[in-house]
Amino acid sequence: MPRTRFSKATLSGLLLAAIAVFVWPAQARQARDRAVIVDRDDAGMLAAIEHARSTLDSFLALHAHPPAGATGFKLKVRFPYAQGSEYMWVTPFTEVPGGFVGTLADEPRYATDLANGQQVRFTRRDISDWGYVQDGRQKGSFTVCVLFRHMPKAEADNYRRDYHFDC
Repeated sequence: MPRTRFSKATLSGLLLAAIAVFVWPAQARQARDRAVIVDRDDAGMLAAIEHARSTLDSFLALHAHPPAGATGFKLKVRFPYAQGSEYMWVTPFTEVPGGFVGTLADEPRYATDLANGQQVRFTRRDISDWGYVQDGRQKGSFTVCVLFRHMPKAEADNYRRDYHFDC
């Protein structure tokens, strides 16, 4: 069965470093490469992805007309590779006919045909999460909040505190 890999984002500044990639194999565990491994059928992760997709239109409307204090709009996107899929943040991004175009904001670990900073095209069905910062607080990033449950408590607490996640 192919694996789905999500690794830590390499975003900085207003975009903030946030967990972008997780892997869904048979057992949840912490990988040496710092990817957070989550069961393929993890109910929390599946619910987070469904919630992000069901609220995507509202997010895109905010992105089109950002309120004061809103910055760092980003999408988490699925990129297939030979053995599975890697999910990485894309920012900035633009909606175009047939989908989206944006800049890959992660250093791929498995999708070796991609590179951080590369322009990428994707469709709505490839989007698994969205996020932005409103007045210094993280909004969205639902899959990141699920990953906190699979990380050592101290590390998750540091992310919540340092990057102002409300989850």
